[in-house]
Amino acid sequence: MRHRKTIKFLRKHIPDGSRIIDLGDRSVLSDKMNYYYSIIRFNHDLDYHYAEIIPKSNSIFTSFQVFEHLFAPFNFLNAESGKLVCSVPLKVWFSNAYWNESDKRDCHYHEFEIKQFNALLERTGWEIQDYEIWRTPDKLRFGIRPLLRFIFPSFYIVYATKK
Repeated sequence: MRHRKTIKFLRKHIPDGSRIIDLGDRSVLSDKMNYYYSIIRFNHDLDYHYAEIIPKSNSIFTSFQVFEHLFAPFNFLNAESGKLVCSVPLKVWFSNAYWNESDKRDCHYHEFEIKQFNALLERTGWEIQDYEIWRTPDKLRFGIRPLLRFIFPSFYIVYATKK
């Protein structure tokens, strides 16, 4: 369900056939994006290699569930301009940040509150044009956390521009 919502939001703001620089590893979602867009993958560690992206005027970036894995998302966001469609997981009071002991690249160094992510975008010069907030009832599971995830929003997607 999240992928369907993400594609719908992306197509609302970015015309089909556009060339997109997609940040992060190849995924089921990025494979679905290939039906509508020309995807250029940039899956280097953005904490170290953010300056290797050569900005073009009117660059379009997508970043789905990537910024929470960076120590310093400020660096990339401050260095680039164009259009950005990105999503991040929201911090929820009933769950700790995701942490993978065996792969430190697969950890959430940030789980944002909406006001924190908005401040990060605004401080780096991005102007938010549109956003949506989602809950994650992707799978039917029983228990307190699945119930809370059904009730409380857990994803935030933003369309922003920067000149």
